[in-house]
Amino acid sequence: MRRERIRRRAVLAVLAAASVGLMAVDAGEEPHPLTSAGRHAAAAAFAPVSEAASVVFRPVTGAAAAIAAAPGAERRIEELERRNSELSAELAARDLDDRRARDLEELLQLSGLGGYEMLPARSVTRVGTGGYADAVTLDVGTRDGVRPNMTVVDGGGLVGRVLRAAERTSTVLLISDGASSVGVRMEDSGQIGVVHGRSHPLDSRAPAELELLRADAKIAEGDRIVTMGSHDGAPFVPGVPVGTVTEVRDTPGALTRTAEVRPMVDLDALDIVGVVLAAPEEDPRDAVLPSEPPPDAGRPPKEEQG
Repeated sequence: MRRERIRRRAVLAVLAAASVGLMAVDAGEEPHPLTSAGRHAAAAAFAPVSEAASVVFRPVTGAAAAIAAAPGAERRIEELERRNSELSAELAARDLDDRRARDLEELLQLSGLGGYEMLPARSVTRVGTGGYADAVTLDVGTRDGVRPNMTVVDGGGLVGRVLRAAERTSTVLLISDGASSVGVRMEDSGQIGVVHGRSHPLDSRAPAELELLRADAKIAEGDRIVTMGSHDGAPFVPGVPVGTVTEVRDTPGALTRTAEVRPMVDLDALDIVGVVLAAPEEDPRDAVLPSEPPPDAGRPPKEEQG
């Protein structure tokens, strides 16, 4: 037993001395051939064991890393999503502001050309109550000077007339509604007629109709019409663009002439509009009409029918 202990101590002493010697040899700038060989041999011997340990513990360490990183990553994703939503909302608001600025500029231009005293307003809701198919609610009312039977326009032309006015809001009957009739005058020729709305609760997409009072009146696709004007400017002031003729009906023997009309205004996309508080001192005639008809108005080729 004593001999065994002495032999173990001797082996340990030899190994310790060899370790110190190898460390001293390997401490030089260039690797020693002896130590390099030893390291390569050890690596070859323990490589299978190391790889097996890596395979066993890799899922555990990966899961641990994922768990450690998950809370921060989730917070970061939430922050990015929130910021993305904020930026999208800012861009949408900016686009909306730009569009409203353009609408207001066009409205002011129409007001200047026609000599109308204008109150800007916003179309906030579209309503179809009270037996009317096409009506909108504005965010202005009697406290702002709005009264029934005032003309309502936007930058493109006629929208309708004020039907009712409360203190803070008002209801506007659109020119497309079946209950609407507008006295009009043809551009250039001055022929007089009436534009009737044709939308009803069961048929809200029907176009407006022009009825000229003379059966032999000259009319063609692409002709434009403006408001004739009412007594004291109520419900319609003169000279406001109303629409463009899109189709002339052939009605032999009829006492009047009729045609389909496309409104100048996109009545399905109203936003900034103007309530005309006072009629102009003089009839602007055709001065408010655009200098050129819309490119899709169907004017060329223009063949008069009569």
